[in-house]
Amino acid sequence: MTGVVDLHAHVVLRDAFGAAGRYGPFHGDDGDGVEYFTVGEYTMKPIPYRGSIFMDVERRLAAMDRVGIDLQLLSPNPLTFYGGIEAEPAIDIAHATNDALAALVAEHPRRLLGAAQLPMQDPSAAADELARAVGDLGLVAGYIGTDYGAPFDDRRFDVVYERAVALDVPLFVHGATNDGRGPAPDDRLHRFGLDLIVGYTYEETLAAASFVLGGVLDRHPDLDVCLSHGGGAIAFLAERFDSMASFLGRQSDFAASLGALWFDAHLEPGPARDLVVDTVGIERMVYGTNFGGWDTPARTDGFAAALTPNAHRLLRLEPTA
Repeated sequence: MTGVVDLHAHVVLRDAFGAAGRYGPFHGDDGDGVEYFTVGEYTMKPIPYRGSIFMDVERRLAAMDRVGIDLQLLSPNPLTFYGGIEAEPAIDIAHATNDALAALVAEHPRRLLGAAQLPMQDPSAAADELARAVGDLGLVAGYIGTDYGAPFDDRRFDVVYERAVALDVPLFVHGATNDGRGPAPDDRLHRFGLDLIVGYTYEETLAAASFVLGGVLDRHPDLDVCLSHGGGAIAFLAERFDSMASFLGRQSDFAASLGALWFDAHLEPGPARDLVVDTVGIERMVYGTNFGGWDTPARTDGFAAALTPNAHRLLRLEPTA
């Protein structure tokens, strides 16, 4: 075993299908036998979930062995964050997702951990669901999308941050471009996979700016927030944030401020990933694969193994020095 910990691995949970009522999610075959997945009015097909590592845990474990992953944090499917629907069905899908996820990881506790979906459009309910998921179900983190109708520095979300700190668990933030009602609202993102590349990057960058510039980490200095895909374009834009601050008559060292966040290193090896490392430091980075997705690495490497102590710290898997 390599000791590698993968903190970016989504799962599709059959027991949560239909839990958001009319918003789904729904999974099946169309009249031509083509497999589909529907969230709200957004249908994706073909989408080969059935029999894949997303739905077959034995296939997942075998693939983890092939790729070189010892331990994996499973998280909700980003297509089903449901950031734009009403609170009641969002709470229902979070409950069903977390119950199903807890049952799954309990079968393989040495290989799998789980992160809880939170209905952030109702922050009090989200805080309570995080407490239930951690205290009753044994999940080890919260996991949310990027748009719930207000920026993350809005004071309404403080109750969630306070609960995460009290429970001593991290909060993972993953880009989302569909809102549970329909696809990405910008039609220009509907080609070439731009919703996954440009759309997620845009959302992650906004989230990082909100947490840092909005004062969330000043109000909650013990909060651990981890952003997917290296925080979008935030490292690339760090100097422009400083330029804007200077233009507005303020002092800024935005790159240093980013050091209060954590970053999922799921980026292709090369200049982009190197820039994130150079900007925020490797001590605040954890390894991720988007396991089973289009951009999953074929093998782990020395870089992945080097991040394992960080994953242990972030997930509270061993005492910190």
